[in-house]
Amino acid sequence: MDVADRVIDSGEAEPPHNRVTHQLSAVEDDVAVVESFSHCWVVDTDEGLVCWDASGVQSGPVVVAALRGWTDRPVHSLVYTHGHVDHVGGSGAFVADAEARGDIRPRFLAHEAVPARFERYRTTNGWNLAINRRQFGGIRNRANLGIGGDGPRFLVEDVAEPDQTFRDRMSFSVGGRTFELRHARGETDDHAWGWDAERRTAYTGDFTSWVFPNAGNPQKVQRYPIEWAAAMRDMLAIGVERVYPAHGLPIVGRQRVETVLGDIAEALEHLAGSTLDLMNEGATIDEIIHAVRVPEHLADRPWLAPQYDEPEFVVRNVYRQFGGWWDGNPANLKPAPEAAVAAEVVALAGSIESVVDRALELVDSGDLRLACHLAEMAVAAEPTHEGAQRARADVYWHRRAAERSLMSKGVYAAAARESEAALGGEVAGDGLRDAVRGALG
Repeated sequence: MDVADRVIDSGEAEPPHNRVTHQLSAVEDDVAVVESFSHCWVVDTDEGLVCWDASGVQSGPVVVAALRGWTDRPVHSLVYTHGHVDHVGGSGAFVADAEARGDIRPRFLAHEAVPARFERYRTTNGWNLAINRRQFGGIRNRANLGIGGDGPRFLVEDVAEPDQTFRDRMSFSVGGRTFELRHARGETDDHAWGWDAERRTAYTGDFTSWVFPNAGNPQKVQRYPIEWAAAMRDMLAIGVERVYPAHGLPIVGRQRVETVLGDIAEALEHLAGSTLDLMNEGATIDEIIHAVRVPEHLADRPWLAPQYDEPEFVVRNVYRQFGGWWDGNPANLKPAPEAAVAAEVVALAGSIESVVDRALELVDSGDLRLACHLAEMAVAAEPTHEGAQRARADVYWHRRAAERSLMSKGVYAAAARESEAALGGEVAGDGLRDAVRGALG
């Protein structure tokens, strides 16, 4: 809390803001948090514990162990702020803890759309495993995957289904403490945030996470930046004075809450509003993503750092929500195969070596966006060409190094590794550029 106060008051970062210590800290006499992936917030009442999120399958048992180092009270209720696996995957550990202690099984509360999300995860298990490997490429203990009888599972088999769901709002009381759950779409369609009116406290899940809002993720289903911003405004209007998030640091004090939540709302409102304005003028997504930016005065806010998602992806999600899948280019409505287009470009260039050489020149000049296009065309035209694959790996490792967001880094690293695999092993290193040149002759 001291770190959070200093960062918000000064505007200067003191990373890491999203710590995964698996340690419990008491922030009030009867409120504690286990910092994990995701956090688990705990309220101690006379009737038992109220927990907010179960963390992931790998971190769940450690979270429960940390909790038991603080109190022996049974877990009465556990709220899923939403159905992402890093928030629900550890639920089996809470159930197992109750069984081992002879306690009544915790009651699980969630928005009514959470069960449908669980079913979608089961239906698209392989797809979700693949995109998470790409998104979190090389980062350990983030996929939060379980192992089932038929192999890895994106959603673990022992995840606890909600016992009670709600649509818009619901209140529940435990041990003299009353909480209200409110639904708002943002990162997901099933997101809920909790309101403790007596303490003026909001348990916000992923609505606040100390990185730029995850409202644009390029590999996942629709996100809702406009409604996310509205949720921030609703929290401010209701009088929130404490924000306890599922990732990152607590935000305590009305002025600090107004600063952080107001900045989140303003950034999303600006991106969405500017995108819709350009759409209404007939602009294509290509024109929009190169024109819309976060307001300059918000660009360096520590709680809006594009370390996971980023503003350009949010712009795309606004376009997708209101504009459909066509990008406005008539050739892309019913396109030729990418390999055929690439082959034509290579033929016009005179050789694949010319295309690859130009891609590497663009890397040297710093135009990594354009270099990626040429590297892709070279490999699409001749997938077995060693020089093209080496160049593609080189281009994407450079691109990864230049990016800030984990999502971009993950995609570009996956592309580089794909080319390395095509060559039979890892080729990245100090001598990669010389190897590319040599392969091209």
